[in-house]
Amino acid sequence: MTDSFANSTLSPALRQATHGVDVPEDPWPGFARRERRHRRTRLIRAAVAAAVGVALVGVQANVVPLPGWAPGIAVAAAPAALLDAPPRGSLAGDRAWLETLRTRISTDTPLGGGSRDGIWKVGDRDRIRLLYGSDQPGHRVALVAVPLRFGLLTKEALVWYVGPAGTGAQQMHYSGHSESVDDPVMTLMQAEPGRDAFAVVVGPVDSTVTISGEPRYTPRGTLEYQDLARQDGSGVGFAALPAAPLPGEPVVRVSHGDRVLFQGGLGGGPYAGIDPTGPEMNALLAGARRGARGTPMDDANLRSYIELALVDSRLPAAGTTVRLRWSGSEHGQAAALLTVQPAGGGVIAYARHGDERTGWWTDLRLLLPAEGADRRPIGWRIREDNGTRPSTEQVRVIAPPDATRVTVTVGGAPPAPVTLDASNAGTTRIPPDQSATFTAYAAGGRVLGTTPLPPVEAEMSGLPGDSPATRVTP
Repeated sequence: MTDSFANSTLSPALRQATHGVDVPEDPWPGFARRERRHRRTRLIRAAVAAAVGVALVGVQANVVPLPGWAPGIAVAAAPAALLDAPPRGSLAGDRAWLETLRTRISTDTPLGGGSRDGIWKVGDRDRIRLLYGSDQPGHRVALVAVPLRFGLLTKEALVWYVGPAGTGAQQMHYSGHSESVDDPVMTLMQAEPGRDAFAVVVGPVDSTVTISGEPRYTPRGTLEYQDLARQDGSGVGFAALPAAPLPGEPVVRVSHGDRVLFQGGLGGGPYAGIDPTGPEMNALLAGARRGARGTPMDDANLRSYIELALVDSRLPAAGTTVRLRWSGSEHGQAAALLTVQPAGGGVIAYARHGDERTGWWTDLRLLLPAEGADRRPIGWRIREDNGTRPSTEQVRVIAPPDATRVTVTVGGAPPAPVTLDASNAGTTRIPPDQSATFTAYAAGGRVLGTTPLPPVEAEMSGLPGDSPATRVTP
């Protein structure tokens, strides 16, 4: 077959076949259209996200205002025992006064009326609630719940406002606040030189509030307080305080039946401080060394130990007797057992170790009856190097000067001897979960005194004798 014949015969057939083939359109124009549409969508979404992000940042930074009614994320809650209680006090029904106070607490200023640059702002003014408001001698006192907002975050603060008795809400001034969720109690103390001082406590409605003044360590080894105010069942206590500086801070106790809801000191001062260079301290330092045993302690450390004991027991230097019973070392640091005794009162034993360089740790606080206190053996658990935890089982024992031997009775086991050194100090081992009693004997076997080993105090907010762990008298 010749080429010309083939071409003339195949060409029409091939041309006819090609017309039957479905050739797709060029895909690029469609792809380009779809990509432009997707790109516009992505840009719009990014712009919206950026705008929302900027708005959220502005809201969170308090630059963009958010309506007070807008929902927020709560980060803290004030005590429900106070927030859920009905308003108390003579101002509880004075709606006009409360509305004026709400206006006074402006939504444009930070809590307390300070700089406008504050972080947390007052939220919805209509949600400000009066929890307690009343006139007391010379004062008008109000406790209010104030909603706060920092952007999307919200919380509630309990705020004190104080003014002269009978004053209008515009004359009330901010006097402190709390955002704590731990204690169902709010306390306020104001004691300024030359002005009438007072303390007020608001607890749960059905609680008993006691505000106590100076402590008294009785000769029988118990702790008593001077009651400044006591309210049964109202949940509110108010005490007028002397204008002069107080020797120490008053103590608040809020209870419901036998259950103690709160116990602690009031802040606010001013208090009559202890002058470590004063003549009373110099006299205590000189008298404390009489009859001291063990390694002599330097004046600076002994002065610090005495001052810490007086501050902790809230005893004045004047009229208080201090005795250094023993001094030595603990973990390479100075250590001592000393006692303080107010005139006509019980005896408080303190074991401490440490110095100004490393800090001080209290190992023992124990209130003893005055009678026979100097004839008692005293023991305490030796703490770890950092002073925060007791050792596994090591206990130090200091015997009275006239003792010839000391025994320890652990649980129901028979008494075991404690080896004493030349200073009448010794150590023994007692399992951490075991109770024990020390007994000191004079020559001839006469019993001088017996003292239990106190448990280690987990929390030292109260005074010696406040808890069974810090006294021997039931």
